[in-house]
Amino acid sequence: MRRVGLVGSRAAGTATAISDWDFAVETDDFQAVARDIESLLAPLEPLAQQWDRLSETQCWMVIVAGPLKLDFIFDEPHNNEPPWHPEPNNLAAIDAHFWDWTVWLLSKQVRGRTELVATELQKMFNHLLHPVGVQAVPVSLEMAVASYLVARARLERDLAVVVPRALEHEVVRALGEGLA
Repeated sequence: MRRVGLVGSRAAGTATAISDWDFAVETDDFQAVARDIESLLAPLEPLAQQWDRLSETQCWMVIVAGPLKLDFIFDEPHNNEPPWHPEPNNLAAIDAHFWDWTVWLLSKQVRGRTELVATELQKMFNHLLHPVGVQAVPVSLEMAVASYLVARARLERDLAVVVPRALEHEVVRALGEGLA
């Protein structure tokens, strides 16, 4: 690794309490870092960590207790991946993606970026919510959460999988504080 630097709203001094921490990562060997990043960050005891499916560049998304969202952004191109297709082996990853996206949207909502939130809710519907069985585009973050929880419960039953709830509990608590 050559360098890691803070970027985004935290670096600019415009962050809110729920804003994510964005780190630009420069490396001469992206493949090695990509292979090892999960274990490198294990001491943080992440509740979730995975590659962003919809970023223009490679981005490793992490959520730790708090909830605190960390994004490690690499100068490596990334093509958007297709919408999720729920299966027993990826339901936990879908869940992590949903809660990560929700934390990020909450930070935008707190800053009053209602147009961006609406656009992202449509994107979330297309990529994640509709594939898990939600039938209508949510008009609010609260509606997205409520409809997702119903759909996830049905999928857990149908796929005989139980998704851990620690991440959900952290994000729902933050939603309550951020929306109060």
